[in-house]
Amino acid sequence: MTVSAPDPREVREASLDELSRLGLPLPPPQFPLVWEPGDQIELRSTAEIEARIAVLHLILARCFGMPPQAAMSWLLASHLVEKVTPPEWQFVTGSKGDHRSFVLHHDALFSLAWVLGLTKLLDPTLPVDERLVERMPDIAAGETFAEWRSRILAAPQHPADAAALLDLHYCLDWAYLEVERDGRRPPGLVDANAIGQRRWA
Repeated sequence: MTVSAPDPREVREASLDELSRLGLPLPPPQFPLVWEPGDQIELRSTAEIEARIAVLHLILARCFGMPPQAAMSWLLASHLVEKVTPPEWQFVTGSKGDHRSFVLHHDALFSLAWVLGLTKLLDPTLPVDERLVERMPDIAAGETFAEWRSRILAAPQHPADAAALLDLHYCLDWAYLEVERDGRRPPGLVDANAIGQRRWA
C-alpha cells in the first residue's frame, strides 16, 4: 500500500523530542531528513519481509551452532536460497565472514518483527523481547517457511508509523555514536550497534 509520507519536519520534531527525553545529544540542524515533503512511501511486501526474517533467523541459528548441512537443507526445503545474500551464503555454508556482525542481526530481526506486528514494542532503551524466538520459525523442529507463515498472524504496521520509527532510529543512530565517542553510557540497555541494526532493518 503506497501512501503519502507524513510531513518530515513534524516527524523530525517528534524524533528530536524523544532524543531530548532520553537525555541524548541532538543532531546538527543540517542533519538530513529521511524523505522529502510530498514523497510517497510503502512497506516491502509482507512475503518479502517474512523471507528476510526467516533468513536472518536461520543465520542466527548458524551463529549458535546449527550445522551447515542442516541450514542448507532448511533453506532448500523452504525455497529461500535465492533470498540469501552472497555474504550470508558464505557464512551459512562455510562460516566465512564476521561472526560477530551476524550475531548483531538479532536486533535487525527484532525491528522486522515489529514491522509485521509480531512484537508490539520497539523501545530504544530495551533489548530484544525474550519471547521473540517463539514467533520465529522452529527450525530445530523442522518447521518450514511456509508452515511458519501459516502459523503467524502478520499484521503489518502502517507505512507512516514505520517511517516515523525509521526517522527516530536515524537520529538515535547518530546520537548513540556521539555518546559512545564521548565515553558516556547510552540510556537503557542497548548500545549503538543494536540501534544501528534496527535502523538498517
